[in-house]
Amino acid sequence: MFERFTKDARAVVKGAVGHAEGEGAACVDDGHMLLALLDREASRASFALASLGATRRRDSIEDALGEARRRGGLSQADTEALAGLGIDVSEIVSRVEEAHGAGALAGARKAARPGRGRGWSGHRPFTREAKDTLVRSLRVATARKDRQIGDEHILFALTVRPGLVSEVLADHGVTHESVERVLYGGGSGPGTGPE
Repeated sequence: MFERFTKDARAVVKGAVGHAEGEGAACVDDGHMLLALLDREASRASFALASLGATRRRDSIEDALGEARRRGGLSQADTEALAGLGIDVSEIVSRVEEAHGAGALAGARKAARPGRGRGWSGHRPFTREAKDTLVRSLRVATARKDRQIGDEHILFALTVRPGLVSEVLADHGVTHESVERVLYGGGSGPGTGPE
């Protein structure tokens, strides 16, 4: 599959690994791919993100991702659903951090020492969700009859994959429909929507 990635898509994957390493995460996740997309310039995804205002709201996006990591990866929708059941996630996070230190719930994702959490080849592994995003990017490209997988296909995949990153993107005005409108000027193409 990776042989079909464009230079920009490969740069996103490498950038995601760099973000994971920079924060000491044991694995590369969708959030790291989003940050790598926000780093890009002069690509189709960077054009879409800039057109939708996401690049100038990068700090807010990073804060939302960081806050979710602090909650152990729970999205705002998850937090609200639990609140509906009478579970106060903020209170739980506060108690865990009192007992174990700030960021304790996010700490489960961190490598304990350099090199730990890496695969046998020395590379950081990708989470199941991040792998799914890359597979979805292939499906998006195939549905559009594109021969290669570009960074725009990764962006599309992040917008349709349910979870934290698509929620953060939507909260910042980046949805599958808005990216579609910016890049292709209209409605959805076949197979690019949620499955």
